[in-house]
Amino acid sequence: MSIFRHSKNVAACLSFTFVSLAPLFAWSIEPIVSSKVTTPSNTTTEVVLASEVQWQSLNPLRGDQAPQAGTLWGDQNKDESSGFLVKFRDGFSSPPHIHNITYRGVVIGGGLFNDDPSAEPMWMPAGSYWMQPAGEVHITAARGASIAFLEIQSGPYLVMPPKEAFDEGERPLNLDASNMVWLDSSTTNWIDASAQTISGGGPKLSFLWGNPDAGQVNGTLVKLPAGFVGKLTNDSETFRAVVIQGQAKLYDATASDITPLTTGSYFGSRGSVEHTISTDEEALLYIRTEGDFGIVSK
Repeated sequence: MSIFRHSKNVAACLSFTFVSLAPLFAWSIEPIVSSKVTTPSNTTTEVVLASEVQWQSLNPLRGDQAPQAGTLWGDQNKDESSGFLVKFRDGFSSPPHIHNITYRGVVIGGGLFNDDPSAEPMWMPAGSYWMQPAGEVHITAARGASIAFLEIQSGPYLVMPPKEAFDEGERPLNLDASNMVWLDSSTTNWIDASAQTISGGGPKLSFLWGNPDAGQVNGTLVKLPAGFVGKLTNDSETFRAVVIQGQAKLYDATASDITPLTTGSYFGSRGSVEHTISTDEEALLYIRTEGDFGIVSK
């Protein structure tokens, strides 16, 4: 496995206004500098550190009042999957609007509300998950300085006025972090049963969306305990992980190169690969893959 690290994102900012089929996000990651360690598998892991994310205003006309966004992977202006971070100022509240595609989000910090314009606020704390279906009128608001990870499965990601609302049969979901259902090695074979995992204090996971069958896209939260040392294994086409809470360390195949991953950092790969990872404190990861993956403790 080799590590390929993005050091710069290139973004083009477009106004957060209700112009039919006008992109809200339109940028892509441009790799500028990379460092690689060749291994027998010849697999490349790309890394975007939270400190390297280039933040851009979603509406330059509103200046510091507008949300800020930074791409982790993909291009929201193209018909492809992508993931990005969004920062909101305290007290931010969007006007009612819709999106042309479904998106999913995980709260990283602060408190976020995403629901019908007339709904009573349910402030989602860090570790909460929500799904906003295409065509559904909603608003997004923040309590305290807030940040979230957002993901789309296809693009472009557009914002449109409520009058263009439509119904494709999906329904929105807000899942508070306190309502997550966690599975351990005794309830899922995705976590390898070992001395570290069967004691009750080992890794846990919570399925959020999608289909866990081979070749099917899905999203999962993974909770790694403090002091975890092990591997995340994957045989699917793509593997993408974002640090939602805490910190982790990512190792190359020889364990000679260690990459600290703070909250908001991303790493991903393609094909069969084992990511060696450790934690000093409890860490929460969001993982997107096709089919299953494995958590193996050393």
